Amino acid sequence: MVFDMMPQRDVVSRNVLLTAYFSNRDCEKGIALFCRMRREGVKLDGASWNAVIGGCLNNGQTEQALKMLGQMQESGFKPNQITITSLLPACKDLESLRAGKEVHSYIFRNCLMEDLTTTTALVFMYAKCGELELSRRVFDMMRRRDTVAWNTMIIANSMHGNGEEALLLFRKMLDSAVKLNSVTFTGDLCGCSHSRLVDEGIMVFDSMRRDHSVEPDADHYSCMVDVLSRAGHLEEAYQFIQRMPMEPTPGAWGALLGACRVHKNVDLAKIAANRLFEIEPDNPGNYVLLSNILVTAKKWEEASETRKLMSDRGVTKTPGCSWVQLRNRVYSFVAGDRSNERSEEIYKFLVEMGEKMKLAGYVPNTDFVLQDVDQEEKVGILCNHSEKLAVAFGILNLNGESTIRVFKNLRTRNMIKTIKKAPDFIH
Repeated sequence: MVFDMMPQRDVVSRNVLLTAYFSNRDCEKGIALFCRMRREGVKLDGASWNAVIGGCLNNGQTEQALKMLGQMQESGFKPNQITITSLLPACKDLESLRAGKEVHSYIFRNCLMEDLTTTTALVFMYAKCGELELSRRVFDMMRRRDTVAWNTMIIANSMHGNGEEALLLFRKMLDSAVKLNSVTFTGDLCGCSHSRLVDEGIMVFDSMRRDHSVEPDADHYSCMVDVLSRAGHLEEAYQFIQRMPMEPTPGAWGALLGACRVHKNVDLAKIAANRLFEIEPDNPGNYVLLSNILVTAKKWEEASETRKLMSDRGVTKTPGCSWVQLRNRVYSFVAGDRSNERSEEIYKFLVEMGEKMKLAGYVPNTDFVLQDVDQEEKVGILCNHSEKLAVAFGILNLNGESTIRVFKNLRTRNMIKTIKKAPDFIH
């Protein structure tokens, strides 16, 4: 209303309204206003383009943002550090890895590599896309590193399960005299949990308040629960939760519940799941996980009751899906999928691979097959899950390439499985 009442409107007032639309999740009105500004011949500036590109990204419109980036350059405007650092975090999946590499090329060509925020965004983008080696190369090229840059590299290694490397970076960060903050410890503790470095995790956690004057928050306590749980110290993890000085988060109980499945502790699983049902009753993963634990323990009736509770509350599970990119096209798979035109070849390949793996001494673990069927059928089911189908399809279409990236949807964050240089017996 204020904008409409203004007798004169310059590009600044229009940019403010443009930003307001995107900030309030009204992406369509924001794009419509921007298009009207262009039609009416308003003299746009870099802030106008950054507002619409950043607004599209913040509203999940990555493709539209990349389209606007192209139009920005066609209009004679050069993307600046603000454009780049808003764009790179969005390049975090298979479809946008190529776009991320193109942005990296633009940064290099335009001598923006000295900008700390830009290079840190590059480090994070490559890590999220599964390119940890490229992430490390960019980090090593940085002449100056602040707290955010160090934290980003520590988190990059943690998310890829390189706990020892994350700890090494943590020690180097200490030697560099850069100030540590709470995010530093979150990243380091996550690395310890993924690599089952219990003693190291306890040491890092204890040093927070004692040596660095950083007060542990709920996330740090949840990370410590994960450190103990993944290593099989379930009772210790449960006691740790009970001693927390704040209300345990879903992350803490979820870490314990997930570990109960791996280590087959039904009693603690029930305790953790019941707390999660109270804290986040609409999260389907908690019901499914408890049901799976009960099925593995052959407690069919209790598993059925858990599924019924889920149904009665109207909670539905998202189907598991894996996807892989080949030659700029993304192929998705669900369990037992036969929609791919090469399905027959994929399943034949998996059967042949299974025989070769048995000859090499592999024994399939059927504990996680949740149907009450005989052993042979369980082995067959293991071959048909979405991730195996995506990997098989990738291998069949390698054509000399050495890396297959498989993304999955059923994780707190998208999980990336990167397979480099397939084993000899595949060839």
